[in-house]
Amino acid sequence: MQVRHDVRLADLTTLAVGGPIERLVEVTDAAELVAAVREADEAGRSLLVLGGGSNVVAPDDGWPGDVVAVRSRGIERTGNRLTVQAGHDWDELVAHTVANELAGMEALSGIPGSTGATPVQNVGAYGQEVAQTITAVRIYDRAEKSERTLAPGECGFAYRDSRLKREPGRFVVLEVTFDLDESPLSRPVGYAELARKLGVESGARAPLTEVRTAVLELRRGKGMVLDPADPDSRSAGSFFTNPIVPEDRAVEGCPSWPAGDGRVKLSAAWLVQSAGFGRGTRQGNVGTSSRHSLALTTQPGATATELLAFAGRVIDAVQEQFGVALIPEPTAVRP
Repeated sequence: MQVRHDVRLADLTTLAVGGPIERLVEVTDAAELVAAVREADEAGRSLLVLGGGSNVVAPDDGWPGDVVAVRSRGIERTGNRLTVQAGHDWDELVAHTVANELAGMEALSGIPGSTGATPVQNVGAYGQEVAQTITAVRIYDRAEKSERTLAPGECGFAYRDSRLKREPGRFVVLEVTFDLDESPLSRPVGYAELARKLGVESGARAPLTEVRTAVLELRRGKGMVLDPADPDSRSAGSFFTNPIVPEDRAVEGCPSWPAGDGRVKLSAAWLVQSAGFGRGTRQGNVGTSSRHSLALTTQPGATATELLAFAGRVIDAVQEQFGVALIPEPTAVRP
């Protein structure tokens, strides 16, 4: 383990906000990760476990304790099953599956962050989500002070949600196991925008490489592929989840999709834009992306306080105009 004292949270997060870290502990395997967490807990120090930093709004005052940066890497394959270390870069993993003709996560190309973060958020995009392929999540349980493996049913997966997220701070992901399809073709393409981009009917399959290329192009067009030269990618991706409401509370004119049990999923992007926060709306050093109203971006000098205040104004405007509650997707962490 390497310990440093000269790092700011802004250096470790894609939104580039957050103050100084008292102790940054970088770990390179699961054993080091468990040891670092145990050490912080036993010493009574505030602890933040950080992967790629792509889904975090970090505090301006910094972190008066330990930030454990997960740098573990590695993919172990058994047939169509992959067991992946928590710190492994997610998009590198997706590229690996496409290159090795394993289908099931190709539509999740271009999403920033680490593999260990994906089951927490139940990461999803373009008709796929990780809950569809995860078969096991190896964790360290800080409450029980023990390691164990959670089956999918124990993870409590829901739309952009999981038990791991609902019990913040308790579970530290060590590795994730995925079951994929051994095939050069994707799983059925169920997302209309992606199907149009590929030139296929909804429900059809397409070559994995073509799906990955199409998804990367779509995401890049929205500023949602990390690129130091692209100011629109200085974000956490979509800042709000698409609200799920009863059918009788659907908003006139707002695109929606069936969500089961008499509910529909509304387009958060449409709600944000229609509430007066269209693409490129800026207040100070924060605002909406110039290419996608659902992404909030920061400029140099931005603060977490400024960003969260702007997000609050968006939430209030959507609630006032449409009676719909927007829920932020990134986690605003506090010591």
